[in-house]
Amino acid sequence: MQAIIFCGIQASGKSTFYKEHFFQTHVRISLDLLRTRHREQVFLAACLKTQQRFVVDNTNPTVLERQKYIELAKEARYEVIGYFFEADIALALARNSLRSGRQYVPEKGIFGTRKRLQPPTFSEGFDQLYLVRQDQGGSWRVELQSANPVAF
Repeated sequence: MQAIIFCGIQASGKSTFYKEHFFQTHVRISLDLLRTRHREQVFLAACLKTQQRFVVDNTNPTVLERQKYIELAKEARYEVIGYFFEADIALALARNSLRSGRQYVPEKGIFGTRKRLQPPTFSEGFDQLYLVRQDQGGSWRVELQSANPVAF
């Protein structure tokens, strides 16, 4: 089974990437949808108990924030895959400006997440890591990272 953990600032394309690549195969666990950590825990527990593939579609900017998902997935014998969304801040801000209501993130929130952002590493327990970039035209470039320590 696969546990996929997204990591990246708001408006970096994580949810769009999920819809385009994992919608048909993986349950989406997202605080944007579930709104509380309790609901997230219930959803995650159900996925782990039933061996359902899932994607954690949150910013997950720090090692500590990702670790809880990694540990639970490893205990349940999941393959843990990380996707690091390397965002162009200008592109993220432009995408965010098109949002409204609850989806809109104040700019200080985006900058705050970027400041805390720690790129994922294999030492955290990931079995595979991918670097994801999106160009101005909306095309995705996904690169598998080697197990050797490499800075993103």
